[in-house]
Amino acid sequence: MADRIPSDAPTPAPLLVVGSVAFDNVITPFGEKEHILGGAASYCSFAASYYTQVRMVGVIGNDFGEEHLERLRSRGIDLEGVQRDDSGPTFFWKGKYHENFNRRDTLDIQLNVFENFRPDLPESYLDSDYVLLGNIHPALQMHVLDQLPGDPFVLADTIDLWIDIEREALLALIKKVSLFVINDTEAEELTGESNVILAGKKLREMGPQSVIVKKGEHGAILFHEEGMFSLPAYPVTELRDPTGAGDSFAGALIGRLASRGKSDYSSIKEAMIYATCTASLTVEEFGCDRLESAGVSAIAERAEDLLKMISPR
Repeated sequence: MADRIPSDAPTPAPLLVVGSVAFDNVITPFGEKEHILGGAASYCSFAASYYTQVRMVGVIGNDFGEEHLERLRSRGIDLEGVQRDDSGPTFFWKGKYHENFNRRDTLDIQLNVFENFRPDLPESYLDSDYVLLGNIHPALQMHVLDQLPGDPFVLADTIDLWIDIEREALLALIKKVSLFVINDTEAEELTGESNVILAGKKLREMGPQSVIVKKGEHGAILFHEEGMFSLPAYPVTELRDPTGAGDSFAGALIGRLASRGKSDYSSIKEAMIYATCTASLTVEEFGCDRLESAGVSAIAERAEDLLKMISPR
């Protein structure tokens, strides 16, 4: 079994992760790497695997080798829900980051087999009490929810593309999720509010129980019915590739909640600390490499450091 951060729960709840699996070509001021394992489901699953059992749902193409599947299995990730479509290659993205990493350009994007992806869940996944919906089309996210009985805790992520072209479908989805995670630029676009506090409050009025607005190197803010919580980012000095940091944050966050079997205000705040520290590891290398190899001790040490930074004592 893969090593995991200790939990106070006797049996961690499994986590269902649904999203894209991709190969990325990434250009940053520090270099260029090609054919990197990426996609929301990959980053989310690696991050969450440090906390609980992950059930992964996505689609891969005829170019996806066994060595990449083995990387995921080695972290204890259940791949029954990963569909192989031999009709074409895996989803591909190429992007270039500018000098300060605050802006990136998409140079190429090829949906390939992801264009016809439909996330039909294996029967063994239907009892999942914690669900992470990566930033895929809102209709596909809703399709996942329609298959799940009961009342699972659902974290949903999104991207500006869906705000631009599928706003109504996204708004319908938001009403059904427990925790909506979005970055500050997307929050402004969706709400029309440039002030992050006003944007966060307006997002909660749209229906989700809680909202987290990510602010990159400036941390994240939680909006909850019991209050508001602001957390700084973990100070990183070796920034190499920010791709997947947001997905890693989301995966670690709900992975921590699932590991404890909790989703109250206090537990979400505590999970944000671990999520921030897990995401800080992702950016230190290209792709999933650093996240995959870091180990629980690196995460635990950073969580302890961050707690000291924010404590008044």
